[in-house]
Amino acid sequence: MRNEKKNSLLFPGISQIMKSAMPYHFGCTVWSLPEWVGTFFKKDTRPGEYLKQYSSVFNSVEGNTTFYGTPGVETIRQWGANTPDGFKFCFKFPKEITHEKRLHNVENEVKRFVHSFDDIRDKLGPFMIQLPDAFAPGEISKLEEMLSYLPKTLAYSVEVRHADYFDHGKHEHNLNALLSSYGVDRVIFDTRKLHATRSNEQSIREAQKKKPKVPVRFEALGSRPVLRYVGTNDKLNNEAYLKEWGIIVADWIKEGRHPYVFIHSPDKVSQPMLNTYFHELLSELIKIPELPDWPVNREAQLGLF
Repeated sequence: MRNEKKNSLLFPGISQIMKSAMPYHFGCTVWSLPEWVGTFFKKDTRPGEYLKQYSSVFNSVEGNTTFYGTPGVETIRQWGANTPDGFKFCFKFPKEITHEKRLHNVENEVKRFVHSFDDIRDKLGPFMIQLPDAFAPGEISKLEEMLSYLPKTLAYSVEVRHADYFDHGKHEHNLNALLSSYGVDRVIFDTRKLHATRSNEQSIREAQKKKPKVPVRFEALGSRPVLRYVGTNDKLNNEAYLKEWGIIVADWIKEGRHPYVFIHSPDKVSQPMLNTYFHELLSELIKIPELPDWPVNREAQLGLF
């Protein structure tokens, strides 16, 4: 009870979620976007307050920053201190491991990386292991070797982009069987709407150049399916796809799985809106806790009094 009172003071709004556990984790690809000040964050919010306000609404985030380097221990501790109980970081493996060394002879680097987060172990969602486009089935033995020495007390999800892993045949079967044997999930990456869109918006055109165009899989391998959806920057053009994923995610939850859902937008600015909208769509299908008001809206309500 004492911890619950402390969290309700540090993270206003999150107490609604604490009273009834959220059956899934979801959120944005970032937590510290300056453009959110005054639209999602409170007015005059300082950078040091971004994560605390973000995590008062969403209960997870993609930790893409670790793809470029491992943060220091003190920084990691601060991230833990600035988030409530139940919040989960889904950190991405560094590109040094996945893209530069391509999983070859990386045991020391892998163990050093995952153990960097020992101080916030209770706030770790699945680590995301994103493999490069050229990582073909001929290299799957390197993935198997790495899976064999990953700490078993943590969760992982692997994202593949090579076309042969989507063949509905031998290569895809071998990948899925390997991941399942180690209790590792497969990241589901949906960029259908992004690549089907004709737009002059710079953010969309840049995303179309960077994001892969891979087939979508709708089946969950394990207990923590990870969905990464990339569409457009507005609600209307994403509606059909988010409704479709709402049905699938609801079914996963009914099956006893605990999904992780990250709704991207090319401009990043729209992500709080799209993730909130997805939660609303999901709440029409299954009973889930109501999402707390955005920090900027709580500030406005206080101003009325």
